[in-house]
Amino acid sequence: MSYVVAVRAMCEFTARRGDLDLRFTPAPTAAEGIAGHATVASRRGRGYESEITLGGTHRSLSVRGRADGYDATLNRLEEIKTYRGDLDAMPDNHRVLHWAQALVYGHLLCQTRGLGELQVALVYFDIGSQKETVLTQSHSAAELEAFFVEQCERFIGWAMQEEAHRSARNAALSVLAFPHGQFRSGQRELAVSVYRAARDGQNLMAQAPTGIGKTLATIFPLLKACAGDQVERIFFLTAKTPGRALALDAIETLHASAGAAAEADVAASASPGNAVVNSSARPPLPLRTLELVARDKACEHPDKACHGDSCPLASGFYDRLDAARSAALAGRRLDRSAVRAAALAHDVCPYYLAQELARWSDVVVGDYNYYYDSSALLYALTQVNQWRVAVLVDEAHNLLDRARRMYSAALEQTAFRAARKSAPTALRKPLERLNREWNALNRAQTDVYQVHPDIPPGLLSAAQNLIGAVTAQMTEAPLSIDETQLRFYFDAMHFVALAEQLSEHSVFDTTLAPERLGARPRTASTLCVRNVIPAPFLAPRYAAARTTVMFSGTLSPHHFYRDTLGLPENTRWLDVEGPFRAEQLKVHVAGHVSTRWRDRERSLAPIVDLIARQYATQPGNYLGFLSSFDYLQRVVALMRERHPDLPVWAQEQGMDEAAREAFLARFRSTGQGVGFAV
Repeated sequence: MSYVVAVRAMCEFTARRGDLDLRFTPAPTAAEGIAGHATVASRRGRGYESEITLGGTHRSLSVRGRADGYDATLNRLEEIKTYRGDLDAMPDNHRVLHWAQALVYGHLLCQTRGLGELQVALVYFDIGSQKETVLTQSHSAAELEAFFVEQCERFIGWAMQEEAHRSARNAALSVLAFPHGQFRSGQRELAVSVYRAARDGQNLMAQAPTGIGKTLATIFPLLKACAGDQVERIFFLTAKTPGRALALDAIETLHASAGAAAEADVAASASPGNAVVNSSARPPLPLRTLELVARDKACEHPDKACHGDSCPLASGFYDRLDAARSAALAGRRLDRSAVRAAALAHDVCPYYLAQELARWSDVVVGDYNYYYDSSALLYALTQVNQWRVAVLVDEAHNLLDRARRMYSAALEQTAFRAARKSAPTALRKPLERLNREWNALNRAQTDVYQVHPDIPPGLLSAAQNLIGAVTAQMTEAPLSIDETQLRFYFDAMHFVALAEQLSEHSVFDTTLAPERLGARPRTASTLCVRNVIPAPFLAPRYAAARTTVMFSGTLSPHHFYRDTLGLPENTRWLDVEGPFRAEQLKVHVAGHVSTRWRDRERSLAPIVDLIARQYATQPGNYLGFLSSFDYLQRVVALMRERHPDLPVWAQEQGMDEAAREAFLARFRSTGQGVGFAV
């Protein structure tokens, strides 16, 4: 066995203990972190080395990573951590983790360069004040080696288990057959192109019509690429919940097919003439598939904060994580309900358990934002662990608008004024400064909507100053910031982060609107950093992946999507011909039925009888669309009255996600009935 792990991943596994605690926030953005590291490095001497690639082994474990910096003059290795706020408020378990990483890097550096001793330093850099706090320890090479061995020994049992899982997974995938025997028209062409993209480490855009089975035709070849070790993990990203369900169902189909094939092998080898079961019989499919859901859908205690003093599922989270993780990974389908069951059985938070499971899952199914957002979990894990990932983007035409929203930010002056009303005394000056700059911009604007060449420096400076003041206030008296103020504060952080990156890919615009205050109207505005071309933000995501496959029924013109989404020019293009022919389509026009408003009452019975007659002629799945909920309800009521044996279900106003899923779940290939929607 040879298992490779990143320094950070190993230390997070071995050194984290105690509560889940998100109070030491907000953390710097990735861009701020990079800038902070660069600032610290620029303050060092000429011989200072940054981003040193290091690696070492213990038994069958290979540990790798990049140390932040080394000062040869001081013989000091530095682990740099950026932060906001009061350093003394940092929980102890955070500091323990940071020291673990620094000491492991210290051993790797001593081993690589033959050093007998080393100064190891944690450098905490406050991005607000630009102040450094340096904590140092001196260690001999032998002491650092002993610490390294201790961490490796804690991890190696898990590593052996994971390597055994990976080997069994790849063995099963290597003999995995396509579950339906034959490919549909166009399906094989798509599957072959996806496999070749993964094999060659290139990207693919595929336009393929609905009905050919795109989900299975993209997942299956990437699993075969996993078997060949060209890809380690697959991220299946969707814009909507039904897309997640399709991916999970496709993988269940593969499990069922693998199980049936294994049973057939056993039956054949145990038949007369074969006294011994064939040892080459196909194994079951040990494939871990994780569904990631939004925090508000996974949270068990939405009225509580994410720390041990408030939420019982955050208290002692890391002390119980090992058992919860092992229990969850004993199953193959880690969907929302399975993760929740494992989490609650061990009294840990389901949402954060799922984030931990993302490190150990073979296929992760989730929303676009988990890889493409500015703080995306899967992208961060890919970078830290240097994974070879394949990213599948379902219904990829949706990514353009979604990415534009991810990299846009708006500030509402009405929300600002509401937050300002009850602000603590310490925030009055920075709030007043921002108010002055904001009103000055309003007075200078002559049109309701205006695009500005840049953001006024005074306005941006005032917003930055407010963020610093609120951060300090949250550190000193977190309960003094109410929900309204906190919501505006986080909006301001997002706005400033994008404002600092404003370039030709985005615009800064303002929209004026009247705001009534009693009988006296006054002007309020919305400030927006509005992304138009998300390409510069998305391009690093493609560079981090082994392959990205974007597929949809509509990706034309493909060069438009390629350029606006930031895909490389050498991205491959595939246009799959549709499997449907003209003779498969029938259009019936009921010219005698009027659905105009004045004719609605007279239209109900003819519509109901037409649908019932069609269903009686050819039973199956039908979907009827009406122009309003009132109209729908009247048609459904009459359908149930006149044709009570015909299965009927209907969309309702304000359906939540579970209700929408239940509505769509009625449409199955073996099902029959009529669904009604608006």
